[in-house]
Amino acid sequence: MIFRKGELFCGPGGFSLGAKLARVIDKQGNEYKIEHEWANDIDDYAVQTYRENICPSRPESVIHGNVRDIDIESFAPIDAFSFGFPCNDFSLVGEHRGFDGEYGGLYTFGVKVLQHHQPKFFVAENVGGLQSANGGLAFAKILADLKGAGYKLTPHLYKFHEYGVPQKRKRIIIVGIRNDFGLEFKVPAPTHDGINTPFVSSYEALNSPPIPEDAFNNERTKHAAKVVEMLKHIPPGKNAWCEEIPETLRLNVKGARLSQIYKRLDPHQPAYTVTGSGGGGTHIYHWLEPRALTNRERARLQTFPDWYNFQGSKEQVRKQIGMAVPTLGAKIIFESILKTFAGIDYDFIDSKWQEALDQKQKLVNLSLESQLELEI
Repeated sequence: MIFRKGELFCGPGGFSLGAKLARVIDKQGNEYKIEHEWANDIDDYAVQTYRENICPSRPESVIHGNVRDIDIESFAPIDAFSFGFPCNDFSLVGEHRGFDGEYGGLYTFGVKVLQHHQPKFFVAENVGGLQSANGGLAFAKILADLKGAGYKLTPHLYKFHEYGVPQKRKRIIIVGIRNDFGLEFKVPAPTHDGINTPFVSSYEALNSPPIPEDAFNNERTKHAAKVVEMLKHIPPGKNAWCEEIPETLRLNVKGARLSQIYKRLDPHQPAYTVTGSGGGGTHIYHWLEPRALTNRERARLQTFPDWYNFQGSKEQVRKQIGMAVPTLGAKIIFESILKTFAGIDYDFIDSKWQEALDQKQKLVNLSLESQLELEI
C-alpha cells in the first residue's frame, strides 16, 4: 500500500525524508510505504533543498509561497499529510493575536487540508512549549479543531534522544488517523533509556564515521581570536559563564545569562538542542576543537545523511537545519503509523495527556461561550 503524502511548512524535508525511509511489510508480504505528492514552504532556500533531495525529478510539486496565497483545494489528492505549523502568536485570550497575528493562526491551514482532502492520517509537529501556552487552552483549541476534521488523535511530547537521536530535543507530535478506519495510533516505546541502552552521544554522531572534509555544507566559522582563546578555557559540557575562563576573556554581559551561550558539547552525552537562529555563542561548540560546529555536523545531530545537500548561504542552511524535524525521529513515528495500518504489533507506551486535555477542552468551551455572550 502506498500513501501519497502532502505537506505544509515543509522546511528542508526532515519530516519527508523520515517518511520516505519508513517501510513496513505485513504477514502477507504486502509493503506499506509513503511517497511524496506535494509540499509547500515560504522559505525559498528550504524549497530548493527539499526539491534537490526529496523529489529532484518533480521540482514543480514543491510550491514556494505564502500558505495564505496558495489554493489548497487545487492540490492533488493525498493519503497522508504532515505539517510543522508555526505557533508563535497563538492566543485564546487577551487580544486574540493568535488568530490574527502573523503566525498563530497558520495551523488552521493544516485543518483546511484535512477538511478538504481527508487523508487517511496526518502528523503535526510543534515545540514542546505549546502544551503550556495560555494555560494549555491554546493546545486544547488546536486539538479540538484537528479532531473536528474527523480524526482520532494521539498527541505526545517526544524526547528524541530516547529514540536514538544524538540530541536532547523535545517536540510535540500529534498523530491523527481518520475516524472511519477505527484505528488508534500508539506512541512507539523509546528505544534508548541511557542505562541498558546508552543514548547516542555527540561524539558517536560526529565520528562514526568521520565526516569527509569535502562533505556538503561543511564550511567552518571564522572566529575572533578572543573567542577562540575563550573556548580553549571552557571544558566540555560547560558554557561562557564557567569559572575556568580568565577574567580578561569573560563576556561583559549584565542580566540573564543563557546556559547555551558558547556551550561546548559533552562528547559522552547527546547534544543540546540544535537551533536555527541566534547570534554569537549560539552555534553549538565542539568539545575538543575551539570552534563552532559546521552545518554538516549540526545536520548529523539532526540525523540527516551526509548526502543531503542543503541549499543557500551558511546562515540560511543553519536556519533550515535548526528548524527541521530529526529524520530518525520522523522515520520511527511514520513506521509506527504504517504498522498500525498493517495490523503489525509494536512496543508502545500510553499517552498520559488525554484526561488532562479533556479538562482543558471544557475550559476552552466555557471560554468561547463567555466570549459569545459578551459579543451578543
